[in-house]
Amino acid sequence: MMTLTNQGPQLRDYQMTIAEPVSLSGIGVHSGTPVSMTFLPSDANTGIVFHRIDPAGTSHAIRALVSEVGTTDLSTTLANRDGVTISTVEHVMAAIAGAGIDNLIIEIDGPEVPIVDGTSAAFLAAFDQAGFAPQTAKRRFIRVLKPSRIEAGESWAEFLPYDGTRYEVEIDFETPVIGRQTFSGDMSEAVFRDEISRARTFGFMRDVEKLWAAGLALASSLDNSLVIGDDNNVINPGGLRFRDEFVRHKTLDAVGDLALAGAPFIGCFRSHRGGHRLNAMALRALLADHSAFEIVEAAGHDRGAPLIAVNAPVFAPWAV
Repeated sequence: MMTLTNQGPQLRDYQMTIAEPVSLSGIGVHSGTPVSMTFLPSDANTGIVFHRIDPAGTSHAIRALVSEVGTTDLSTTLANRDGVTISTVEHVMAAIAGAGIDNLIIEIDGPEVPIVDGTSAAFLAAFDQAGFAPQTAKRRFIRVLKPSRIEAGESWAEFLPYDGTRYEVEIDFETPVIGRQTFSGDMSEAVFRDEISRARTFGFMRDVEKLWAAGLALASSLDNSLVIGDDNNVINPGGLRFRDEFVRHKTLDAVGDLALAGAPFIGCFRSHRGGHRLNAMALRALLADHSAFEIVEAAGHDRGAPLIAVNAPVFAPWAV
């Protein structure tokens, strides 16, 4: 058995939702359309569920699970069995995971989560405004038992056993302003808020016209993206928020993509030259191998109680 040594969002004993509804509006970075979201408290054991509201007022439920992931081109898109989609979910999912929220209903009136400033900060601020409500149900975790690795060309990602929740993310770009950068650290609410949540999504000016022609990045701007110009320098006024902001944002994306496991994981996630597609592939590979993980929860009611394995079949709907 493992004793809980970290009481951050990853290893808290009990589930949590928000205390009251809160709304947020913005624009979809790819679609360029205005969108509004309302976050609602939800019962224990319901997880994170999007409700896309169409113009007629009909609600379409989409579970925030890797089994519902559709396309992963430039962002992560969820789709239900009826083909209803919600795209660019990674930043809000990262905020949900970083804040330690387990159960939430998200009503959204458009096809894409608003980009706001290209980070998770606005979503965290909305959750802080709503407040947090602890629940009586125990929190469950995916504990990694053995290495699980996938490779795609020069890219790879893997889960390893680890006493805590850790990310080791490395990127490698030929562009000198980025180059090779690595983020390595245990993830907690404080680390996510202070070191990850404000890192902006990024792109290259040379790619903009191609994206526009493909109907993508229609609302991308210096207000919501870190842009590298033709001279290979950042053109945003004020420059970088962090010296290694690029890899911090890639870590933010990984936190959001892996939140689609349906439960926080206990282990170390490592990736090299990764992205949304690789993150989804790695998570699917882990959950497809039932010998690579187990589902655990706190054994008792005392803070810091050891974790014990519980019935894996309860977790089966989340696996692929």
